[in-house]
Amino acid sequence: MKTLQIEVPDELFLSLKETPEEVAQEIRMAAATKLYELGKISSGRAAELAGISRVRFLQTMGRYDVSIFDLTEEELAQDLKNA
Repeated sequence: MKTLQIEVPDELFLSLKETPEEVAQEIRMAAATKLYELGKISSGRAAELAGISRVRFLQTMGRYDVSIFDLTEEELAQDLKNA
C-alpha cells in the first residue's frame, strides 16, 4: 500500500475539534465517498480506501447524502409507474 502525505492547516483541527487521526479518517472517508459517487471506484475499493468494511461503508453513504442505488430518472419513473 502506498502512503500519501498532504498538508493540513492547523486551524482545521481547531475547527473540527478532532485529533489528527480523526481528521485523517474523515478525509479518507470523504475521498472514498466522492470517488465512489463519481463512479471512479467500486464500493469495495472505496471501503478499502476508507479503512472500513464494505457493509459499513455502504451504511454510511446516507451521512454523505450519496445513494447506493444506481437508477436513472427514467428507470425510477418506470419503477414508480409499475408499482
